[in-house]
Amino acid sequence: MISVSAITEGVIVIAEVQYRPEYSRPMDNEFIFTYEITIENCGKSTIQLLDRHWHIFEASNVRREVKGDGVVGQQPILEPNQSHQYTSACNLNSEFGTMHGTYTMLRISDDRLFKVAIPTFTMEVPFKLN
Repeated sequence: MISVSAITEGVIVIAEVQYRPEYSRPMDNEFIFTYEITIENCGKSTIQLLDRHWHIFEASNVRREVKGDGVVGQQPILEPNQSHQYTSACNLNSEFGTMHGTYTMLRISDDRLFKVAIPTFTMEVPFKLN
């Protein structure tokens, strides 16, 4: 598994991605990747994740955006020094792609909204690396 991280205003986002050959169908140009995200609140205020905005780029020059409330049906609240972890998936029509994005967070103490960077991570079929 490959791991990348970014920090924004005291919030660390760590992404780990893995190719899932058992769900992929290479002969049909369908490649499935799972990614595990850990969000750590290293700040001094309680925050809530409100929404996500993903940018997905494929080697075949396909570009997609995904926007929505929360993550996997949740809008977690994180006290200082707490973390939230979830797993999701992305399908590609090519053997290589990248994802990055932002989370919109709410600082509970003063109702301030701010964006947190989701680091760019690469999705690549391992046998293509040779």
